[in-house]
Amino acid sequence: MTGCIFSIEEFSVYDGPGIRTTVFLKGCPLLCSWCHNPEGQSPNTEIVRSPNGCIGCNSCIKTAVIQNGQLLFTDESIKKCPMNLLRICGEKISSDILCELLMKNERILNSGGGVTFSGGEPFMQSEFLFECLHKLKGRLHTAIQTSGYCSRKIFGTALSLADYFLYDLKLADNALHEKYTGVSNTLIQDNFSELAKSGVPFTVRIPLIPGVTDTTENITGLTHILKSNRVSYAELLPYNKMAGGKYTMLQREYRPGFDERAEVRIRKDIFDKFSIETKIL
Repeated sequence: MTGCIFSIEEFSVYDGPGIRTTVFLKGCPLLCSWCHNPEGQSPNTEIVRSPNGCIGCNSCIKTAVIQNGQLLFTDESIKKCPMNLLRICGEKISSDILCELLMKNERILNSGGGVTFSGGEPFMQSEFLFECLHKLKGRLHTAIQTSGYCSRKIFGTALSLADYFLYDLKLADNALHEKYTGVSNTLIQDNFSELAKSGVPFTVRIPLIPGVTDTTENITGLTHILKSNRVSYAELLPYNKMAGGKYTMLQREYRPGFDERAEVRIRKDIFDKFSIETKIL
């Protein structure tokens, strides 16, 4: 089976236990206002252009096409750029070849680390993901970094295959979740409850977005969700103010929908009140 990935990062220490290789799969059903990996949103290959070093010759633009009002570069655009600033983002790869690549670092990864499948949202390519997990079962420790937005059936299969989960919880209120991510949080909370009951090890991660997820109301709501599922630890990810940098490469405008200049509030006092240990990444 073939999947589409946009990056493989080796020697990662933030994507699960130990030293890991992280595989980023393309495609995501969410459109988070603060997304800092916009190249992972589309499931298809894309051509991206670095803004650094451009001499303004417009050779790439002359060979681009307009589709649905958006400028899209072509293979010819890549050839025409004299500064080699254009590249294809998204590589088709078979599960066999990907797993062979991952197994080359078996000795390092099996010393307390492993492989993490991230995205995008890895469940957008669930069949490819599951085939890779099958091939790696018992050979490498595997983790899935996910928003939790997928069917109960898909999530149940993942629970039987993966060794570890990194699970994002963003907004407790469903209306706000739909506003800032484009989808309901009902499936996410249902799957989270299944994860908490499963016995599979996991870590909750909460992105702290100024005025959106770092509010008193939201943090209190999330702590209630954690406590009701008997979870007493969460990792906090403060908003990355460089999040909008990649949108220019995709010829898109970054419109976060909140004041990205505002300082993030950690609200450790609320987590402490509910006896939830936190770590800031």
